Amino acid sequence: MRIDIGLTAKDAKERKGKQNLWVTSRTFASFAVNRFVLVGMFFIATAAQAALPIQHWQMDNGVRVVFVENHDLPLLDISVEFPAGSSRDDKSRPGLASMTHHLLTLGAGGMTEEEISRRMADIGASLGGSFDQDRAGLRLRTLSSERERDQALEVMARALLSPDFPEAVLAREKTRSIAELKEAMTQPEFIAGRAFNSMIYGTHPYALSSMVEPESIAALRREELVGFYRAHYRADHAVIALIGDVTTAQAREIAARLTSSLPRAEGEPQPLPAVSIPKGEMRKIAHPATQSHILIGQPGMMRNDPDYFPLYVGNYVLGGGGFASRLIEEVRQKRGLVYSVHSYFIPLQQRGPFEIGLQTKREQADEALAVVRKTLQEFVAKGPTEDELKRAKQNLVGGFPLRIDSNRKILDYLAVIGFYRLPLSYLDDFTGKVEKVTVAQIRDAFTRRIQPDNMATVVVGAD
Repeated sequence: MRIDIGLTAKDAKERKGKQNLWVTSRTFASFAVNRFVLVGMFFIATAAQAALPIQHWQMDNGVRVVFVENHDLPLLDISVEFPAGSSRDDKSRPGLASMTHHLLTLGAGGMTEEEISRRMADIGASLGGSFDQDRAGLRLRTLSSERERDQALEVMARALLSPDFPEAVLAREKTRSIAELKEAMTQPEFIAGRAFNSMIYGTHPYALSSMVEPESIAALRREELVGFYRAHYRADHAVIALIGDVTTAQAREIAARLTSSLPRAEGEPQPLPAVSIPKGEMRKIAHPATQSHILIGQPGMMRNDPDYFPLYVGNYVLGGGGFASRLIEEVRQKRGLVYSVHSYFIPLQQRGPFEIGLQTKREQADEALAVVRKTLQEFVAKGPTEDELKRAKQNLVGGFPLRIDSNRKILDYLAVIGFYRLPLSYLDDFTGKVEKVTVAQIRDAFTRRIQPDNMATVVVGAD
């Protein structure tokens, strides 16, 4: 799971599992059993508000690196990511990107998956992955002492530079994935998310993750995984993020060790097409669930969107602020129609989804949906009150240090900064930009970007 600035903790929880709509938690493949319980608190709350000393450089082979040096604890966290997410699938082979990513650490450089697991467990390190519509990559956490660090880096380098894609492992993982997909396809949340993603993206590559079927998984061949890896895991498309107990010189050596043997691509990755706003439609899907699962939304905003902060702060008031949000107040507190209701933006390279989600009793679905739509229409037309905006800013600014209070969280943000080429001062500037947002800016941004009468709506478990 990626936790991006722009999502509250609750939003991130709701987002879990929606990045790739057919792969379960195995996408984040973790092979090590840590021998140590290490919190990794690099910055306490007061220090977190100080300038984060982010270093950046580009290697001769084109790899871009972002690095924060900190010696408070003997830990090192690394991510290496590529533009190889589900949007890079071929329409004839949906699921290829995810399966390629999944098998990177299930046999590499002549090492079996059991050897990889054992070598990582022996040093208390963990090797996992991250995958969404835009990005695919590996993540490593290890002790920074020389023996442990070198062994962990050796394993990670083999996975990145020479994955084996064993035939027997591929056959096994296809069988597992098909079984998991068939099970997921019976669950109302999965059904709703899959239909919603397809409705808002249509023929755009972001819809490809919704097109995976058991038959398409079964059809995947080893040579296709090898071809996808060679086409998309290229040096000058790679972004490395590091944070921890190493020097700049050591960080440079590590970056070279992990990617120096990767081939270079010919030019930049093919840009994703712009996302168009589809015509709003409503889809009711029969399901025996006792509750209706409802999703409403449309394509929202990009990672580098000029309206990012007005939309982000405004959404906190609308449905991202938990019990402080309008949707909770109107749908739960006043009418008791739901236990929870949320809204969030997921910023991507192109316009990621804007989503409102809720569950309610089947017989209340129409009423709850009407209240949500009315609340959204009023918010888009008028924006928040000055008091709502003040409280939202206090909560967002006051809670910001908790978003960068550990190396794992900072690594997430470094990866975002590096991959989307955001300013190195992005984290330092964040709270200041939140503070500057006005009611007029929120109203203007929502009026231009959100069309309440043109939203895709999915109801699973409708009467």
